[in-house]
Amino acid sequence: MGRYFDEMKRTMEWLGTKPDTIFLGQAVGAAGTFLSSTVSDVPEEKRLEVPVCEQMQLQMSIGMALDGMVPISIFPRQNFLLLATAEMVNMLDKLPVMSGGKSVPPVIIRTAAGTTKPIHPGHQHVGHFANAFRELFTEIEVVELHTPEEIFPAYEKAYLNRRPTLILEFGDHYNDQ
Repeated sequence: MGRYFDEMKRTMEWLGTKPDTIFLGQAVGAAGTFLSSTVSDVPEEKRLEVPVCEQMQLQMSIGMALDGMVPISIFPRQNFLLLATAEMVNMLDKLPVMSGGKSVPPVIIRTAAGTTKPIHPGHQHVGHFANAFRELFTEIEVVELHTPEEIFPAYEKAYLNRRPTLILEFGDHYNDQ
């Protein structure tokens, strides 16, 4: 693994030290994706494994955020995050507007375009939809992480700003950088 992975792991460990964070998603409690290894040293009590049910996962994340937590909601692939698009567009993105700024759920959504090397996993794993997401949202910030130097500042800003943020990673960078 390269510096991109090292920075991602360090950043997740930093977020794991915050008293109000929780990590939830598929393969956060056990291995299963390249994202899993970045949270392996986050305390187990801060990791909540959820079934493959993207809409439910995002709804849970919004509820936790409204209750004072900062969920880091991990969706292994952007292609599968599409299944939670209605919740992102109609709930997470609109709550700040509908509440006059009183309810701004600080959900950090973490997702990736999958690796294409050494083997292409299929087109349903490598989608990159940053521009489409930007067109759909008015309140959710969309951040792409192309270099290791961008990782910590992006997550730190998302945590400190207490606003919904979608952070997009690139699986191929885990070994390339």
